[in-house]
Amino acid sequence: MAEKSRSGNGKKIARERIDLLFQHASDWVEDDGERSRRCVLIAKRIAMKQRIRIPKRYRRIFCAHCHTILRPGINSRVRIQHGKVIITCLECGQRKRYPVVKHHADKI
Repeated sequence: MAEKSRSGNGKKIARERIDLLFQHASDWVEDDGERSRRCVLIAKRIAMKQRIRIPKRYRRIFCAHCHTILRPGINSRVRIQHGKVIITCLECGQRKRYPVVKHHADKI
């Protein structure tokens, strides 16, 4: 059987939908937490189906375990220990760790 010819727009459309879903998830996090979680889950599924990475700016704002949008001080705790940022989800207890990045100002 011949393969279907596909246009190259699939990944571009997927990125646009992921952006839109994360915007909606951020808007609905206080009003309807379940709807917000569903948006994150759908965005994650779209990314997996199209085999694209979720951008770093979005990966760091949701819990990979329970798909909740993390709000520091409200439903997450942020700590810095031993050169790492540790974000704890207060919904499920899952922790995310990533290194602290020091930005040096350019000397002119």
